[in-house]
Amino acid sequence: MATRLVQINMKAQDDSVLGRFWAEALGWGVDSEGPGVTNLEPVGFAYPDPAAVCIDIVARPEPKTVKNRVHVDLATTSTAHQAELVARLKDLGATLADVGQGNVPWTVMADPEGNEFCVLEPRPIYRNTGPIAAVVVDCTDPREMARFWGEAMDWTLHEVTDDHATMRSAKGVGPYLEFLRNPDTKSVWNRVHLDVCPYPCDDLEAEAARLRALGAADPGIDQSAISWTVLADPEGNEFCLLTPR
Repeated sequence: MATRLVQINMKAQDDSVLGRFWAEALGWGVDSEGPGVTNLEPVGFAYPDPAAVCIDIVARPEPKTVKNRVHVDLATTSTAHQAELVARLKDLGATLADVGQGNVPWTVMADPEGNEFCVLEPRPIYRNTGPIAAVVVDCTDPREMARFWGEAMDWTLHEVTDDHATMRSAKGVGPYLEFLRNPDTKSVWNRVHLDVCPYPCDDLEAEAARLRALGAADPGIDQSAISWTVLADPEGNEFCLLTPR
């Protein structure tokens, strides 16, 4: 049994407005599975496919209060493309953000609801990822996160150090999943989290039990009304184990 990263879930006070921003930013299509939910994926995409990590934006009334522990990095192909993308994102409603990054070659921005993201300088490693170069998770121990997520998913671990860990779909397509050392500890429920999905032949309860044996925990919430399972990784980051498909 194994899972794979299929989407990120992002909370928003207005899912449709934030959905339009990210659809324009990524050049993706917009759909909705119901009120308060906006689904984003590439046009013509057959979900789930490792060629892209989709985005679900879900309406929640609580405002953002702290820096997100999960964000996306956007890929660019040249310094001119980076500058053009930053300018276009500003026109769409994004703003420059200061998270203490100092003088770096990438540009840190925030979407219209304050969610941080980075527009990277051109890097060869991200040449064929699509618009999202990487999904990045802040953590205190990249090695432990690489251990857990490397066993939780069938993705390939490319690099792991004390400060950084990187993995990608074993098919060598789509964005990377990266863990970056950050001394800040988790203090609130994550407004952006990972959603993983087992394969069609797998059993949801058996997969949840396997993840718990690897170090996942139950977040202590009522899950009786949902068809998926909410768990937390070894650093307390919530994630959803979706129905196999």
